[in-house]
Amino acid sequence: MPRNTIDRLDKPSTYAMSKKRRRNRNRDDEQQRDQTPEFDDKLKESTTLYVGNLSFYTTEEQIHELFSKCGEIKRLVMGLDRFQKTPCGFCFVEYYTHQDALDCMKYIGGTKLDERVIRTDLDEGFEEGRQYGRGRSGGQVRDEYRDEFDPGRGGFGRAYADEYD
Repeated sequence: MPRNTIDRLDKPSTYAMSKKRRRNRNRDDEQQRDQTPEFDDKLKESTTLYVGNLSFYTTEEQIHELFSKCGEIKRLVMGLDRFQKTPCGFCFVEYYTHQDALDCMKYIGGTKLDERVIRTDLDEGFEEGRQYGRGRSGGQVRDEYRDEFDPGRGGFGRAYADEYD
């Protein structure tokens, strides 16, 4: 039997699977097993992408220009710091078709935008409230634990900076 040489793009990613685990943390194993196919089906038909590792200075227009090369964009939602309402390095891009979302992952995921390698991942769909960062400081959790200086992400990570104040 021939073995595939590349991974399927529409399989659940570690990002999506970790969200599912957090959501189902308090449910028993049997319930969790019953919900897995439904979750996987959502991703197999998803038209929404989560885009991460964006510069805090990347504009909505830049994202729209780049991502529209793979298909017509239905909606673009910028990720915002929960408290300051400023961009915090992620967004959601919703296409009209699943194939456009897969094409975007194939051709744009891993490329550079504003000197940063961007990550794309299928998302189960945007819901109001998900545009806000979930870190303690209002931004992204990952940024709070960075220990290197990154001007595109606001300098040092917050937890690291607090340690040396």
